[in-house]
Amino acid sequence: MFNSTKLLAVTLMVGVSAYAYADDGLLTRAKQMFKPIPAKAPALKNNPYSKEKYELGKLLFFEPRLSKSGLISCNTCHNMGLGGGDFQETSTGHAWQKGPRNSPTVFNSVFNIAQFWDGRAKDLAEQAKGPVQASVEMNNTPEGVVKTLMSMPEYVDMFKKAYPKVKDPVTFDNFALAVEVFESTLNTPDSKFDKFLKGNQKALNKTEREGLDLFMGKSCADCHKGVNMGGHDYYPFGLVEKPSREITADDKGRFMVTKTATDEYVFKSPSLRNINLTAPYFHSGKVWSLNEAVKVMSTAQLGISLSDDEAGKITAFLKTTTGKQPVMTHPIFPAPTDATPKPVLTK
Repeated sequence: MFNSTKLLAVTLMVGVSAYAYADDGLLTRAKQMFKPIPAKAPALKNNPYSKEKYELGKLLFFEPRLSKSGLISCNTCHNMGLGGGDFQETSTGHAWQKGPRNSPTVFNSVFNIAQFWDGRAKDLAEQAKGPVQASVEMNNTPEGVVKTLMSMPEYVDMFKKAYPKVKDPVTFDNFALAVEVFESTLNTPDSKFDKFLKGNQKALNKTEREGLDLFMGKSCADCHKGVNMGGHDYYPFGLVEKPSREITADDKGRFMVTKTATDEYVFKSPSLRNINLTAPYFHSGKVWSLNEAVKVMSTAQLGISLSDDEAGKITAFLKTTTGKQPVMTHPIFPAPTDATPKPVLTK
């Protein structure tokens, strides 16, 4: 028989309403829009995982000598300790040049429909080739990368082990494929929000639950859903009200790739996973406060003005998406030889 006296006693002992974490439909609705980050990295199309490719890709990700200056690596702009970003408005590259856009996080990027803000790279392998060749980033060439790698016997041996069926394995394409394998593992499971999605009603507190309810109810989740809470499609920035020119940086986004008029000021929606770790925000990197970013999006995309209380609750919820960060030992690189290209620091 139901014992209301006993229920009241238990409620008083734990100091919280017995119904506070009952399924009020919030979890059910959330499961329809989001999925937790899986513990195991997904399989890559046409690029199967191997330990040898992973270990090679890890070294290449951290290797600064793949840049013309010998100073800049993938990790420079996608820092393992900074949520996969670099804490810059726009990244600093070769000869202290500034790139045109904020560096998106590399964490969980395997779940994106494409890479870069404008989606110009179809996958992580294609993305890996871009910054190496960009004059404002690593400022190298495919030939320069291969020359550097071929100059160190340890790298040649690692490529042979990673690609045992290839006669001449040290290629720019294989460099990118190894980096892709490594980056595909840089995922952040087990956030508070993931635990909630898996059925733990107590994973989110009252404020965070209210923030999630607002996030879905205000239609924020329309552009930030799925496993990665974004990265799944392209949307115009300023759908209802265009933000200030400082925030937009007059960047026409995907139009620069497609040359299609309807793609002007259209961008791939960024992932909101670990968003509390990856300030500043937007492609311009002009907004440093997550709370402010929430308010900008509410007016720009939804045409509504959130109250301070509503924005605060949504911000509190977004902080629950921070998952378990990748932890690794910084690699020790092969020693250079007389054939290893010397650094060039000028433009």
